[in-house]
Amino acid sequence: MNLWPPFLFSGIKITELPEDFLSATVRLRLRWWNRNVAGVLFGGSLFAMTDPFWMMLLLRHLGKENVIWDRAAEIDFIKPGKGDVVAHFAITEADIERLRTAAAGGAKVLEWFTVEVKDSDGDVVARVRKQVYLRRKRELSAAAETATLPPLPDQAVR
Repeated sequence: MNLWPPFLFSGIKITELPEDFLSATVRLRLRWWNRNVAGVLFGGSLFAMTDPFWMMLLLRHLGKENVIWDRAAEIDFIKPGKGDVVAHFAITEADIERLRTAAAGGAKVLEWFTVEVKDSDGDVVARVRKQVYLRRKRELSAAAETATLPPLPDQAVR
């Protein structure tokens, strides 16, 4: 995936992706081609570095029996990215089981995930929220109702 053109040509690199697909760490290097007019990291590159990962992690665990899509996204720019930045994504087995259970009867599940993009000092540069759509594949579900889950207790940052 590091050779995928949107990542390769933006300076984005996956630095950790364990075999269990419960987490991922992504780095964005500040380069001349991903600076904005103010000389700091381009916001589109900050957003791109966080784009596929929640969906990708969930697809690995829930994709055989469910349809999974990114549905919505939002980004808060906290401070300028003046150097390399990192984002760490993590889900738990409990998260996966909770989502599997919520979608088991065919209900549409909408879940928000949050990741912080941090600089080398550990300061938050941006906070990105992604809403993922999950629904059991129609041929596998008996009913189709809508269920919206309340946020997890630790939902502020994952």
